[in-house]
Amino acid sequence: MTNRAMLSTLSLAGVLLCVGCSSEERLKNVEDQVTDLKVEIFKLRSQMEDSNKKAAEDRQASEVSRTQDRRFQADLQETMRQLQDSTRVLNNRLGDAASAPRRPAARPQPAEEAPAASASDDEKAFNSAVLDYNRGNYALAADGLALFIKAHPQSARTPDALFYLGLSSYNQKAYDKAQPSFERILKEYPNSNQFLPAKLKRAQCLLKQGLKPAAIKAFKEITDSFRGTPEARTAKQELDDLGF
Repeated sequence: MTNRAMLSTLSLAGVLLCVGCSSEERLKNVEDQVTDLKVEIFKLRSQMEDSNKKAAEDRQASEVSRTQDRRFQADLQETMRQLQDSTRVLNNRLGDAASAPRRPAARPQPAEEAPAASASDDEKAFNSAVLDYNRGNYALAADGLALFIKAHPQSARTPDALFYLGLSSYNQKAYDKAQPSFERILKEYPNSNQFLPAKLKRAQCLLKQGLKPAAIKAFKEITDSFRGTPEARTAKQELDDLGF
């Protein structure tokens, strides 16, 4: 019922109730009815405003929840990717351990097999540093990875070592130290499996350092050039969170 209809009804009721009364009594009764009606209208308006305010708060809370959920999904994808890398390393270590008993212990090592022995030392040094990383000993892992990169500059593991070195610094919130490791992968190892992950982490380093324009540009490069990849989805989420 509209305010005008309510007013008309109560006014008519007041007139009917006051039939036979004096003009002054009828006027007073009508004024009382109008006053009561105004009070009811005020209450209804207050209730409506409260309902609208609550609905707006619910919508805002829902939007915040959806944003947090998208960010959680992006972080989860990144964590899963890092776990997959760690699992791959551990599987390689298990493979080395399983094959070790089959090697002839008493057989002399020919000179031409020296590179293979070197490769084995290479793998052991890398796996040892990554094991420290997986245990959360990021500072120790960073030291081991830096030594590995210096001692084995030609190793096939160097891009992986650089990536874990960057992650070790990143997880210690030393973003300015992490960024050069990722940039070195982009410059020196463009065909490495760590190229795209390093590109994403570099962009995140820029963002963490407050370099928002550069970070936005880096995220857009990933979403435009590497569509459909997990890194592109994470980059898009970062852009969404930034309002782009």
